[in-house]
Amino acid sequence: MPLLIPRTILYTGKGGVGKTSVAAATARRCARAGLRTIVLSTDPAHSLSDSLETELGSDPRQCADHLFAQEVQAQEEMERNWEGVQDWMGRLLAERGVDRIAAEELTVPPGMDELFSLLQMKRHHEAAEYDVIVVDCAPTGETLRLLSFPDVASWWLEKMIPLERRMVAAARPLARTMLDIELPGEEVFDDIQRLVRNLGGMNGILRDKSRTSIRLVMNPDRMVIKESMRTFTYLNLYGYLTDAVVVNRVFPEAVAEGYFAGWRAVQQEQMELVESAFAPVPILTAPYFDQEVIGAEMLDRLGDELFADQNAEAVLYEQLSQELVSDNGSARLRLALPFATQGEITLKKIGLEVIVRVGGQKRTIILPPALTAYRPSAARFEDGTLEVSFEKQDERTTSDNPS
Repeated sequence: MPLLIPRTILYTGKGGVGKTSVAAATARRCARAGLRTIVLSTDPAHSLSDSLETELGSDPRQCADHLFAQEVQAQEEMERNWEGVQDWMGRLLAERGVDRIAAEELTVPPGMDELFSLLQMKRHHEAAEYDVIVVDCAPTGETLRLLSFPDVASWWLEKMIPLERRMVAAARPLARTMLDIELPGEEVFDDIQRLVRNLGGMNGILRDKSRTSIRLVMNPDRMVIKESMRTFTYLNLYGYLTDAVVVNRVFPEAVAEGYFAGWRAVQQEQMELVESAFAPVPILTAPYFDQEVIGAEMLDRLGDELFADQNAEAVLYEQLSQELVSDNGSARLRLALPFATQGEITLKKIGLEVIVRVGGQKRTIILPPALTAYRPSAARFEDGTLEVSFEKQDERTTSDNPS
């Protein structure tokens, strides 16, 4: 019997890091443990079918005992959720000479296709037919940021949409006769209202730290790690729990000599950056296998390497390891630094990087671009937590050290 509230795991990361393989391996391991599991892909460039060696479509399909899979079709989801808005905007653009095909493309804001695809996760969550939902997200964290405004969405739903409906109803006769503009009809407002409600529901699911977590997948390459660090900061900023990071395709010790020796040495250096940047979040590693990770046997090998004696469905870490709050020209960054003492902590900000040293160890946090003009103004350490205050400074201010 499926759980009333399913365990939900979302995998995200830069394209090409093996995210789909990791998601599929996680799903197979959960299914092997007897949990009714679904893995779904919201990536427009679907590769889940190839990974599982099973032809998938827009509806769930069983591909092993207790295991189901689905490749969400963004176009179908947009037609289901955004048809009224698309039709109205398409007609409006076409009347002004925009090619119909181009007009259809312009009616879908960037990121909306994945946003609608993620609504399938919400449907599965509400249906409670599965114990575990594993989501192979598109290679970006932007959609997660779109879901981070429940208060604004609620405000629009309760205050602005009813008001705009009344205003548009009153102005519609004049708009068509005098301005030659077709104002939106009720079906447009219905679409927007439904989307706002879905956003609120999605936030509720994603912020439930007891049942939902995000796992970042990366390779031990500096550029990939840096992007993952930025995503990690955003996830913490918006209150989403990252319960593990996955470092995939690590050269094993067996190649410590010969052609790949140099590559392995560089990877080991980058692993130090991973450990300093994401601690204390658990770091799961998988080797660069001697063959492509496709099909049940290789996916199970990958799952065994990643989780060893752990349960893949478990919440592997339960706390936000860092918290960033900004408001009216100031910001506060909180970091958990258990077992540290105040005298061994030093802090510096270089560009968007905040570098915290504790004795001989270093941790780097990458701030959002919106905090470029902010400078550390104060810092305090209490009960194992470092809190750094930032203030927005004039561009001529050059000090990056807290006073």
